[in-house]
Amino acid sequence: MVTNDFSVTEQSPAGAGELPPARAAHAAAAGPQQPMSKSYIFWLMLASFGASIAMMVPLSYGIAVRITELAPGHEEVLGYITGTAQLVYLIISPLVGIWSDRTRSRFGRRSPFLFLGTGIGLVGLVIIGLAPDLLVVGAGWVLGMSGWSIAGAALQTIQADKLPEQQRGKVSALTGLMTQIAPVLGIGVAYAVSSNTMLIFLVPGLIGAVMLALFPLIKPEGSSKDLPRGEVVTVKSVVASYGFNVRKYPDFAWNWLGRFVFFVGLYFNTTFGTFFYAQRLDLPVREVAGIVATVGMIGVLAAATGALVGGFLSDKLQRRRLFVMIAALLFVGGAIAEATAWSLPQIILGAVLMQLAIAVFATVDQAIVYAIIPERAQAGRYMAVIQFAQKIPSALAPLIAGVVITIGAVGAEKNYTLLYLVGAAFALVGGLIILLKVKSVR
Repeated sequence: MVTNDFSVTEQSPAGAGELPPARAAHAAAAGPQQPMSKSYIFWLMLASFGASIAMMVPLSYGIAVRITELAPGHEEVLGYITGTAQLVYLIISPLVGIWSDRTRSRFGRRSPFLFLGTGIGLVGLVIIGLAPDLLVVGAGWVLGMSGWSIAGAALQTIQADKLPEQQRGKVSALTGLMTQIAPVLGIGVAYAVSSNTMLIFLVPGLIGAVMLALFPLIKPEGSSKDLPRGEVVTVKSVVASYGFNVRKYPDFAWNWLGRFVFFVGLYFNTTFGTFFYAQRLDLPVREVAGIVATVGMIGVLAAATGALVGGFLSDKLQRRRLFVMIAALLFVGGAIAEATAWSLPQIILGAVLMQLAIAVFATVDQAIVYAIIPERAQAGRYMAVIQFAQKIPSALAPLIAGVVITIGAVGAEKNYTLLYLVGAAFALVGGLIILLKVKSVR
């Protein structure tokens, strides 16, 4: 049976619960063929918005506010807190992926993890808001980061389960657009309630939780009870799940490496945004939210353009790698503009170029990932592995960046010029790797 919601379909592994096990396994291996309905895509977009607003507002603004309250002048701690949280999630993500792949319930394989991640994320935000010291802030963000990442990974794996080739760029563009818009609107919400620290975390978190919860309730995934379970999980198989056969899957490997290098550059140039604006514009950190929101709102148009043009054109032209390289070059231009900026107009120019670049890269490279997943029956595990290429940089880059900004620093003035230029170099190399080495995708 095929439904307009795509909740149960012969071609979709996530909806194969009503099929005989042999046919379900065949459908999973062959990959999805039935296009998603417009209504399904709409609710998927809202869920993506929710996951992004809940995680990115604390990351880009809220934690910086708490650091300023509890340990003013120690902005490098932001890198340590965010890097540690990313490292913890990096360790657990393949286990979550295996658990998701093997979940058999009437709610499907991925939907239970949307609810699980949302609950953990909310608890983490409350802990941060109430934290008496930076150690508790760090512990709260470990929970918050892990929770919202689990929910976001479930959404991406649903797309890997369900998206046919002809929709990968388009749907990645639309969901990617939501993840670009959400932090900008979220910062505006946080600024509106900035007089109350708890609300800075709680309001975006509750908005995200509602949007995430509505998706599987309105567009149910379908039962996974009848899907074959596959091999028994052993300690050896769990350890092996953290990697893959590079020689057997070279395109997946090269894309992983290029993505890794690009995201190192990205996190170099985005982690310290709040402190960067405060220094270059000579403003108190708490007052930067208005600037961040203003710059972000201007950048929304660039993000929308990048996501939609990159996604739709790469689908139409069937040229993914070219757009990845264009994104890398745009990022370099934006990073150079930021590195040399001491005025708001130049900061806006740099931010717009980087927003455009990030949107194009995230959209098009995600479509590449969906096309080159080695074993679709283990999509959850491989999506966790590809996330390593983003999560390892998000763990390591802030830690390294916290050191880089002190190199050549004069007094309280951190060396953001060096940080942004190094980030630009990494992004360029990442784009070149994907352009020159990934062969099975044009």
